[in-house]
Amino acid sequence: MQHDERLARRLKLRDLHTLQAVVRHGSMAKAASSLAITQSAISKTVAEMEHVLGVPLLDRTSRGVEVTSYGEILLRRGLVVFDEIRQGVREIGFLADPTTGQVRIGSTEPMLVIVAAAIDLLSRRHPRIAFEVSASDTTTLLRLMREREVDLIVSRMADTVVDDDLEADILFHDPLVVVAGKGNTWAGRRNVALGDLLGERWILPPPHTFLRPYIEGAFRACGLDLPAATVITASTHLRNNLMARAGFLTMLPRAMVRLAGWHPVVRALRVELPTTRRPVGVLTLKRRSRSPVAQLFIDGIRQVAKPLANER
Repeated sequence: MQHDERLARRLKLRDLHTLQAVVRHGSMAKAASSLAITQSAISKTVAEMEHVLGVPLLDRTSRGVEVTSYGEILLRRGLVVFDEIRQGVREIGFLADPTTGQVRIGSTEPMLVIVAAAIDLLSRRHPRIAFEVSASDTTTLLRLMREREVDLIVSRMADTVVDDDLEADILFHDPLVVVAGKGNTWAGRRNVALGDLLGERWILPPPHTFLRPYIEGAFRACGLDLPAATVITASTHLRNNLMARAGFLTMLPRAMVRLAGWHPVVRALRVELPTTRRPVGVLTLKRRSRSPVAQLFIDGIRQVAKPLANER
């Protein structure tokens, strides 16, 4: 029997689960309480794993325990193992009853309108499917997906080229638009230039957020400086209310305005911003099998996005 195979037989999933608990809680005592076993049993399990592998997995300190570089490798690989088992259980459940299951979706705030439309479509067809949605910035969502906390991400992307471990299903390409309340004096005008709007009250996202560079780039492409922001916020609720009630302007992805039901009292102004056109897609991990429910969601969001994909 090969050495690697002997090691694999001596390492058990239960042992990996115990190590995960110790690292998560930062001490063997807390892990023992969480797992409802004795601290001596925890200590014995970790010691046996270290003996089998021949390397230390934990550093014992006065403050508790810290994972070593060897332990980090084992935990990272173990994360994939447990994720694949969960995926397998879900697929078995789906085969037993294709009308049920769960999909964990990550989405940036602007793309939630597309996610909501896809959930509405699929929940009518499959009312027993559960959708767990996490909204955050793309960087945070990518970390969550690599940690197997979400199954897929719906996001506007900087380019069609993505990291080597990712796969991108492009849904459509989308520019930014200038958005105002329907009662705004600019809302009914034709041939509006971006320079005409410099003196208006603008709502801008905070610096270092995903959309901010594209907004700045839109003004630069027209030879303009970014206007002074009256309000800087990442709050969707505040932004929408200011536009609807107080005559403010902002820039948002066109898809947010094009999909019916997003916000009935705002509209896009007729300002051309061709340099802001970027792909919107679904990101998944390449070497992670998609569950049937995740694939159902991808098919559903592609159906929702089809009218946007056909627009020029």
